[in-house]
Amino acid sequence: MNKTAGKSGGHGARADEQDLLAKLRAQIRNAKENSPYWSATLADIEADSLATLADIGQLPVLRKSQLIALQSERYLGDLATRNSGRPSHVFFSPGPIVEPEPIAAKDAWRMSAALLNAGFKPEDTAANCFSYHLTPAGLMFDQALQVVGCTIFPAGVQRVETLIDAFHQLSVTAYVGTPDFLKIILEKADDLGRPIGTVRKAMVSGGALFPELKDWYIQRGIRVKQSYGTAELGLIAYETEDDEPGMRVADDCIVEIVRPGSNEAVEDGEVGEVVVTTFDPHYPLIRFGTGDLSAIVTPAPPPGTAGRRLKGWMGRADQTTKIKGMFVHPGQVEKAMRQIPGALKVRVEVRLVDGRDQMLFLCEREDQSQRFIADIKEIVKAECRVNGEIRIVPPKSLPNDGKVIDDLRAVGV
Repeated sequence: MNKTAGKSGGHGARADEQDLLAKLRAQIRNAKENSPYWSATLADIEADSLATLADIGQLPVLRKSQLIALQSERYLGDLATRNSGRPSHVFFSPGPIVEPEPIAAKDAWRMSAALLNAGFKPEDTAANCFSYHLTPAGLMFDQALQVVGCTIFPAGVQRVETLIDAFHQLSVTAYVGTPDFLKIILEKADDLGRPIGTVRKAMVSGGALFPELKDWYIQRGIRVKQSYGTAELGLIAYETEDDEPGMRVADDCIVEIVRPGSNEAVEDGEVGEVVVTTFDPHYPLIRFGTGDLSAIVTPAPPPGTAGRRLKGWMGRADQTTKIKGMFVHPGQVEKAMRQIPGALKVRVEVRLVDGRDQMLFLCEREDQSQRFIADIKEIVKAECRVNGEIRIVPPKSLPNDGKVIDDLRAVGV
């Protein structure tokens, strides 16, 4: 049992936790019975053995890099269930990775909650400036806008001058797209002496909404909110009208933060990899590692339940690095850590010294005695296949940035 499971036991049987737990158990049974991949992967897991949501930590994390490898061998990596039928749309995103459209009546990716919390209403004419090709973002938001009841202008990323004509003629009041593209449209309209003043709200995703850009929109009278989702999972979290810090974790999914390279959840507030479980019965994704870094910024209700908020996208968790000609993966660092008695947290730093790679393995321990250095050095060499300097450091002295491997060669540190 992981440490999060131990913490959550005192929260009691909240209604939303019980609902998600029931859905998780049902998804595990469905996946084991109907999906070739999950039948093998979860062979030793009994759905009813999960007493709380935190017990999800007993299950392995399926990382995006693994899914890409599985799909290169078999269609959809054998994750789809035998009774799934054929999806209406199938997408081919960078990786490459194949994403089937969830088989649902409407709002298959559950994006409408983000739009509603951003103030989108049926009377809005919304320009959907996500692409409708190869990747699903355009269709994701198209479905969600239909659920809200908006009139949709399927703009995509066409010629900006054409979009300016359309924004004027259609009196577009709302925007959906990447954070910076709306600014490009509005500035170009200004330059042409045709300022657009009808847009009053925006839902942005697919990139960072930096504070200065958000301020720029506010000065134009545009209320802008962010959502965070992926092509595989749909909506993960979104900003709300109340302007609380971070993004509210979406309903109908379980979101965890785990230490990169591991299956184990980190403490709330600590940066780690975003891992999500959804409940599509036709294409089960159970503990899917997004490869993104984030942190929980609110006190700790059980994973996936109401009230949890994500800090937002904080970088990538896949920190695989070549050191002295050998690839070192976060998973190898995790294995080394598990063999070090009393290790609280570890980090590999890589520098270039006199033209040669130098690896420093930092280990947080309560006991900082140097007598363990030789033993740790052997463990690290065996797991990472690279010799390096070992340094024991005090608890909580390593940065809270989610990095297990920090490559400092490019910045010359």
